[in-house]
Amino acid sequence: MLAAVILAAGESRRMGSPKALVDYQGRPFLEHLLEVTRHPKIGLTRVVLGANAEEIATALKLDPATVVINPQWEQGQLSSIQAALHSLPVGITDGILLCLVDHPLITAALVSELVEKFYSAGKLIVLPTYKGKRGHPVIFSSRLYDELLAAPLATGARAVVWAHTADVLEVPTVEEGVVLNLNDPEALLRALGTL
Repeated sequence: MLAAVILAAGESRRMGSPKALVDYQGRPFLEHLLEVTRHPKIGLTRVVLGANAEEIATALKLDPATVVINPQWEQGQLSSIQAALHSLPVGITDGILLCLVDHPLITAALVSELVEKFYSAGKLIVLPTYKGKRGHPVIFSSRLYDELLAAPLATGARAVVWAHTADVLEVPTVEEGVVLNLNDPEALLRALGTL
């Protein structure tokens, strides 16, 4: 099985309020991502929080078993990935489906396709592409956990992707949401205006 890891630890300075709680079609970004990552082959969920952790966990009534607090959230995304990996039971997961809270415009159908491709293709990394551009969510095989834990904070998980170019499966999609980074109000309005 896979673990869904949703990174929502950042300060959301540009957005002006926690991105996890920003409304999308009547519900918060994070709630939408929790919904679309429900899948028979996803057996665990980890929501990594940092800044505004208590506000987010309380507002969304998050299951405490799914919440991972990253005290080093200011060090960036990789520190949150590492916090999530440390929280997983050893030897149980086949990989992680890594979602970013500021890339919420994805569907359950896309998640399902990525999961199926991961299990059928046998590649270490599976990611979606929109018009040739790579996006999120990304699946990393458990065989890469040690490399993710050892990766340099400056380059983050990209360093692991770059190190395994022959083992990346790109899955083309018509979902523009995989490349839409909604990290400020203008980007959000632009994206919602085109949906």
